Amino acid sequence: NDELARRLDTSDEWIRTRTGIGQRHVAPAGMSASDLAVEAGRQALKASGHADVDVVLLATTTPDRLCPATAPQVTARLGLGTAGAFDISAVCSGFVYGLAVAAGLIAIGTARRILLIASEVYSAILDPHDRTTAPIFGDGAGAVVLRAGRADEAGALGPVALGSDGSLSDLIEIPAGGSRQRKSGVPAKPGEEVFHMRGPDGFRQAVRRMADSCRCAVASAGLELSRIDRLAAHQANTRILTALAHDLGIPTEKCLSNIEHVGNTSAASIPLLPADAARSG
Repeated sequence: NDELARRLDTSDEWIRTRTGIGQRHVAPAGMSASDLAVEAGRQALKASGHADVDVVLLATTTPDRLCPATAPQVTARLGLGTAGAFDISAVCSGFVYGLAVAAGLIAIGTARRILLIASEVYSAILDPHDRTTAPIFGDGAGAVVLRAGRADEAGALGPVALGSDGSLSDLIEIPAGGSRQRKSGVPAKPGEEVFHMRGPDGFRQAVRRMADSCRCAVASAGLELSRIDRLAAHQANTRILTALAHDLGIPTEKCLSNIEHVGNTSAASIPLLPADAARSG
């Protein structure tokens, strides 16, 4: 935060009060999403005790290139040969969408084991001088190996609640670079190639939609919120997480959090959170 304060019109206190973030990690020059993905994938494969998988899924908003997908490159670098591989672009919900896709591929018999990675290098798409976004986002990657198993096994994946609202697609966007802007005949304006966010509107939508999603998932699993031991939510900012816990009636001591140390890592947020919690006991 002190480093940011020297560059931006802000302070450590201002950032902590509004986001709960004290520090975040930034990939150095020359390091891309695939580099972080390979490291996270390697650790996950080692932890699983298996050296191979049938499919590699990569959730990312910051691929190495628009084309081709980054997942096949990660697969090759991990020594996984010609395993099926593709990217998932769902911004902060990318890892959750990846879980649902992986579960479906396993359920229909396409794969027995899947490596799901979420990797983000948001420092590549942020305006370093924008005080509304630069203090929030950090770079990071997390991964998990999923395998076919039984529903009563510890760690079994339960129902996944998915949703979207494309009518609000301008709340979080990179205006330039896609086919719409390129085919518009109008050159991109300065600044349109970086990440933009309408914070207050996004805040209201995030709390309501995350709460609805939590209730749907818990109900689909045949449980009640009062039986939930831990809430592991996307680490957007502390105020969103506090409001979400209050809306759900879940005590703050049951809420996992690592945003103070890593910031908002978009798709990598969910896998990083339980990994950090497990390491800390």
